[in-house]
Amino acid sequence: MTENSRPRSALVALSGGVDSTVAALLLQQQGFAVQGITLRLLPGAAGEATIAAAGRVAAELAIPFRVCDCVDDFERQVMTPFRRSYCQGRTPNPCVLCNRLFKFGLLLDEADRLGCDLLATGHYARLDQRQPDWPRVCRASDLRKDQSYFLFCLSSPQLARICFPLGDLTKEQVRQQARRFGLAAGDSGESQDVCFIPDNDYIRFVETDAASPPAGALVHVDGRVLGNHNGIHRYTVGQRRGLNLAWREPLYVVRLDPIANQVVVGERPLLLRETFEVTELVWNAPQSPEAFDDLCCQIRYRHQPVAARLQSSGPQQVRVQLTAPQAGIAPGQAAVFYQGDTVLGGGFIL
Repeated sequence: MTENSRPRSALVALSGGVDSTVAALLLQQQGFAVQGITLRLLPGAAGEATIAAAGRVAAELAIPFRVCDCVDDFERQVMTPFRRSYCQGRTPNPCVLCNRLFKFGLLLDEADRLGCDLLATGHYARLDQRQPDWPRVCRASDLRKDQSYFLFCLSSPQLARICFPLGDLTKEQVRQQARRFGLAAGDSGESQDVCFIPDNDYIRFVETDAASPPAGALVHVDGRVLGNHNGIHRYTVGQRRGLNLAWREPLYVVRLDPIANQVVVGERPLLLRETFEVTELVWNAPQSPEAFDDLCCQIRYRHQPVAARLQSSGPQQVRVQLTAPQAGIAPGQAAVFYQGDTVLGGGFIL
């Protein structure tokens, strides 16, 4: 077989779950020479369980399989910044950081090293590659599972080397594919929100760091001290539950002040904002952000996008003007900008 006639090759990021399993299966059916790889991100039993599950998938599909050990780097580059962000009164998004540094950073380097044409994952997203110099991430067909929000950080050169085989499928169709071929992952459960916090107890995880914030004051926006808090890492902007304050109407966390070590609360109208700054902007369009008058901004993963205008306000920074005020615009969260179903860019709320 000549070089030009060899089958195209794909490196598939395997987690052991049904999504990455079916992504690999679909590429096999399309004639790709598939290899599997798993990132060891967590130490101990949690990391070993992921590797074992991914190894079983590779054995079922009869594909080469390798493990890339990233435990120390993942702790330093994702888990530690996550803890620090909460301690600084921010609401971090570790999945965006992991995608940028590991799933589509390190793994693309591995694909190059192995001579693979493409890197594939089980994300629910689509790619628009009709313009070769401007490939773009688009929402998945199954909007209930769409993960394009977490992929705004990918550059055009990266997108040219990536594929999302599940982009046009629903979750049930993915499970049906796995069951049709007798794959064990067909009956696997849903993956958790944050892989390194399996019980979703963010507070406990942050408090494993001895430097977690001390107790302080709960303060109304008018300056009155209403009570005490047990550390600002226990609160996020927009939070209502757990304040335990007697007041004439419901109060919400409006702002976190790590310098004064205060949790600032107020009535719901004080939570609403129409403008905010976004930094570390990744922009994947030939025109400037100001050139678009048909953008929508999504400020959380499950947030309903709102029409917005953007204005550059510094290097890799834009001011966002929403057409309707929104509650719970939290510093540290990702703001992602769409034109229809297409991701044009995103960054982190200041």
